[in-house]
Amino acid sequence: MKRFHVNVVVKDLERSISFYSHLFATEPSLKKEDYAKWMLEDPKLNFSITKHGLKEGIDHVGLEVDDEDELAEIRERLVKADSPIFDQPDVECCYANSKKAWIEDPSGIAWETFFSKGQTTTYGDGSVTSADQRVKITGDTSELSQTDKETNNTCC
Repeated sequence: MKRFHVNVVVKDLERSISFYSHLFATEPSLKKEDYAKWMLEDPKLNFSITKHGLKEGIDHVGLEVDDEDELAEIRERLVKADSPIFDQPDVECCYANSKKAWIEDPSGIAWETFFSKGQTTTYGDGSVTSADQRVKITGDTSELSQTDKETNNTCC
C-alpha cells in the first residue's frame, strides 16, 4: 500500500494545526512542539507540517510505502526517470527512522520516497528540504541561507 505524502513549512504551528484539524475533521496523529502529522485513511495521505525549513509553503511531496520491497520497486521507477537520486538508507527525521530515496521532477519539485522503520523521540536533522536535496544532487547552493550553508542544518 502506498500513501501520498505532503510536507508543508509553516510559521505558526498552533494556528496551522487548528486549521488542518478542521479541514481533515481530526486531530494530528503525532504532535510535537515543532511538528504535526496526520495519517489519513480517506484520502490515503501522510500530511505533515513543520517549523523547520527554508521558506513557508510546500517543501516536498512524496510516497510512503509499507515495506522495503515496495521502496525498492519505487526506486527502480526513479532510476527509469533518468534524474539523479539521493539515497538515505538509514536517516532520522520528522520523529521517525526511515530509509529514503529523493529525486526532483523536471520542474524542480522534490519527491521523497520512504519507508519508516519506527518512531524516534527527536525531530532529527538527517533528512533534506527541497533546497537541500537540490544541493546534494546538483551542488547548487543558491537557495540556502548563509547559516544553512555553514551548518548544513536543514531537515524536512
